[in-house]
Amino acid sequence: MSGATDHPFCDPGLDLETRVQSLLASLTLDEKLSLCAGAGFWKTKPVARLGIKPFRLTDGPRGVGFHSSGKRCTAFPTGIAHAASWDEALMQRFGEALGSECRAVGGGTILGPAINIARSPLCGRTFEYLSEDPYLNSRLVVPVVRGIQEQGVAACVKHFAANNQETDRIRVSAQVSERALQEIYLPAFKAAVQEGDAWSIMSAYNGINGTPCSENADMLKRRLRDEWGFRGYVVSDWFAARFTSSTEACVKGGLSLEMPGKGARYTPKKLQVGLDAGAFSEADIDTNLVGLLRAMVLTGHLDPERNVLTLI
Repeated sequence: MSGATDHPFCDPGLDLETRVQSLLASLTLDEKLSLCAGAGFWKTKPVARLGIKPFRLTDGPRGVGFHSSGKRCTAFPTGIAHAASWDEALMQRFGEALGSECRAVGGGTILGPAINIARSPLCGRTFEYLSEDPYLNSRLVVPVVRGIQEQGVAACVKHFAANNQETDRIRVSAQVSERALQEIYLPAFKAAVQEGDAWSIMSAYNGINGTPCSENADMLKRRLRDEWGFRGYVVSDWFAARFTSSTEACVKGGLSLEMPGKGARYTPKKLQVGLDAGAFSEADIDTNLVGLLRAMVLTGHLDPERNVLTLI
């Protein structure tokens, strides 16, 4: 953090929102736009002027993935095996272990837990998901999220939402009634936000009722932020923004961070073109970005000396 320690956002003694707003006010427009898409596969771009290092994200829901960290970590039992225990205390311990290993390899966000409904045995991610039961999903996701975040790592709950099949998983639009959303597909996500205070959510590849999740304002703004009170950041599933309609739609839809780097929608050039055309405003960028800045503060990423744990 050399060169930035005189800024209020670097002071761990200040309250959370003071630090977040100080950081937001310190960023230039160009710097804000640079933070909207990743640098490569597993990190955000640095802000050299403020001494802010890249913020690292790692896979995944059953252990820190070697492909995302370069470190060999524990391969924990799969989500569906965890859920078969019906053990909330065990899930808390799992979350703590997952968070500590992610932190030990320098991660600020871990891409998990995965809590889509296990609807079809043919879904390629069913083994990672917790359960076919919305109530069990809701009860078990909360301690996992809390356990991860108690280690100073953001839990990224995924894949929001209705990502429950393998055929055309990347492009399909799930046609779901309001009752099915409320009773089956959304309860665990709602619990992760309202009871677990999840610091991050991943938007799914698929669409819901005709609109891709990464630009779906009904999901990312109306439900997630306005109704549930989510204050974290929304990151796209990797390459998911390629299948959205436009940069404007993603900004207006509530997407905070496009991953991986060299984004399809959130390149600085495309964002600047949209701003110049009046398609969206800097205030819209701020609204989406502030959750990422909040996660940086909550994880200690901006502290002069981040307490990095050591793998045993």
